[in-house]
Amino acid sequence: MERFITQKVLALTSSILLHKKLLVISHPHPRQRNVSSLGRPHAVYTPDEATAVDFADLAIIDLAKYATPEGKAELVQDVRNAMSTVGFFYVINHGYTQEQRLTLISKTRRIFDIAEIPFTVSDQEKQKYVGKMKETGSYQGYKLRQYWHVDAGVRDQIEQYNMHTDVNTKEHPEALRPFLPEIDDFARHNHFNVLLPLLRLLALGLELPEETFVEQHTFGSPLSDTWSTSLTMFATIRDAHIEILSPHDEVVSSQVHYPRRCLKSLPSSYPRSSSDEEKTKNVWLKGHTDFGSLTLLWSQPVSALQIMNPEGQWKWVKHIDNALVVNAGEALEYISGRFYKGTIHRVHQPPIDQRDLTRLGVFFFGLFNDDIKLVPLEQSPVLQRIEIVRRTEDSLAPTMGTYRKARIAAYGQTTLKQSAEKGVEEEQVAGVVIRHYN
Repeated sequence: MERFITQKVLALTSSILLHKKLLVISHPHPRQRNVSSLGRPHAVYTPDEATAVDFADLAIIDLAKYATPEGKAELVQDVRNAMSTVGFFYVINHGYTQEQRLTLISKTRRIFDIAEIPFTVSDQEKQKYVGKMKETGSYQGYKLRQYWHVDAGVRDQIEQYNMHTDVNTKEHPEALRPFLPEIDDFARHNHFNVLLPLLRLLALGLELPEETFVEQHTFGSPLSDTWSTSLTMFATIRDAHIEILSPHDEVVSSQVHYPRRCLKSLPSSYPRSSSDEEKTKNVWLKGHTDFGSLTLLWSQPVSALQIMNPEGQWKWVKHIDNALVVNAGEALEYISGRFYKGTIHRVHQPPIDQRDLTRLGVFFFGLFNDDIKLVPLEQSPVLQRIEIVRRTEDSLAPTMGTYRKARIAAYGQTTLKQSAEKGVEEEQVAGVVIRHYN
């Protein structure tokens, strides 16, 4: 799998902690624009209208507690509970500031500015950097619009640019090259300051040695194809999506496309017709689970991400300023014998008051090293006390590398078969039955 940082135009940040709760929150509307660090204006949102949305109630993990033994012990239980029940949670106090008092420019906003850059280049230049997903099983490069089949003959309106955690592994569009040192810093921050602490907490939650999962996630290693940066632009009436990938483990960070400040303006929209919305029931990416270990989504204010709770109900994921939305992927579920849950989530058309807003998201997708076999860690005392759930026989289980390549090559390209369960379609990838939900 590839590690990549992904920004998604529609708030694709995922975090979940089940609780049925109908919340009424104010959704942002552009009222004025501030100049960004790259010379272009930022949209500034004010709560002008409120839309009733049924939000998931997710745990909030405060990484500031990680600094003390007492706080760390508390986080072990909190992360364990969140991942064993819902599979989503928020992370706060992760080290990137929302505002820096001296410059009034936040690190978080800065990376969103940079995420816009790949979408400002010409279509001709994009073709030079198109990813070869089916041939290589890697997202590195551009994933252009209409590559994935969504449903009923409708194809996606999502554009991505994906980068390896080793940002120098491949050549990038010229406009992006001056920003590679900042992207590298951002990838390292996601990996060392967020991903690894969470992996330590997850290992301790299984009563395993603290470094168990850390040793299986090597930064920038050729052993894996983790996405460090992914820029994603989702297109609604006016939305687009980009992703920047990273090459070692399947860690991906994603950025949603914002019109770039110093460069030419981006296309105003990649409209989706009312007919396509009807055919897909307003779903932009059908329900699925990620295939890596952990996904880190940098929260942004336009809603689109929904998760399925244990009762089978779709709940919206709420935006929290400068928070990360974290969810477990299939690889972590397999290795933990399904003690940690890979939660089903999808991308939906935004609420009506947000449908004319451009969505930009930033993601970091973590994956185990390619040589790690995806079988339950039976040495875990926790797994020895519960019933282990396997998706395939241990002897037939794929490695992370085999699974990553097969999942990337197949996604949105294969003909799905209707499951016996209503609203569920299936395919077999690397010997494992993969389910898609609508």
